[in-house]
Amino acid sequence: MTIVMEEYLQMLINWFSLDNVLFEFLGQKVSSLEVTSTVCGLLCVFLAVRGKVANFWIGYIYNAVLFLLFYQTRAYSSMMLQPVSLAINFFGHYRWTHPAENEKDSKSRLKVTVFNTGQRTVVIAIILIFMFVWGYILSRVDLWFPSLFPAPAKVPYFDAFILGTVLMAQYLSAQKKLDCWFCWCIANVCNILLCYRLGLRLMTLVYAAYIVLAIGGFFMWLRMYKKQHYLDLRKQVEEKWAKENK
Repeated sequence: MTIVMEEYLQMLINWFSLDNVLFEFLGQKVSSLEVTSTVCGLLCVFLAVRGKVANFWIGYIYNAVLFLLFYQTRAYSSMMLQPVSLAINFFGHYRWTHPAENEKDSKSRLKVTVFNTGQRTVVIAIILIFMFVWGYILSRVDLWFPSLFPAPAKVPYFDAFILGTVLMAQYLSAQKKLDCWFCWCIANVCNILLCYRLGLRLMTLVYAAYIVLAIGGFFMWLRMYKKQHYLDLRKQVEEKWAKENK
């Protein structure tokens, strides 16, 4: 029994290794780890676009898979994103399932809202500040912790910009802000460039698919927002009319 368990454990370890190649794509070897991250990622985004809470459950698995993927490709910033991303996933899961009374839509779910121009400016500033601070740390992480990071990080500032944009997109998604889809589009374009440089050709197509899903998500959430905005206005008019005719 012990031998069988050890064999299954070894198979599991091999599956989550970049060295376990399943096939070649555009002249590049594609591992089982990449395939797993692809399936989890697409399913997670698809469920988010549909406004399904199940996207968070898939997201937890996706975080773990991406952690392994980026560690093995030395994209340290993206790797260190995953524990934070996991925390935001928990936060979003709670927010979507426990909205305040004034945040509920017609189906008692967290309703879609939007930022104003001032709030969007703050979002951009936070991402840029984060990029310079975190990029500096990444450029020296191999010197500070050589046992954990034996090689220098690749494109640290670009990686940091992606990290900041993804974290912001996740936070806005957790709050069901329509603006999150703009962040997702920017992050996915940058991820295409990063994955191409890292030799993850399959992942470049996955992030291209994410862009398509993000555009679809924007229009779907926009429709939800307009519908709820109309219902909120009608409710306000009805309440005002009721008070005036007491």
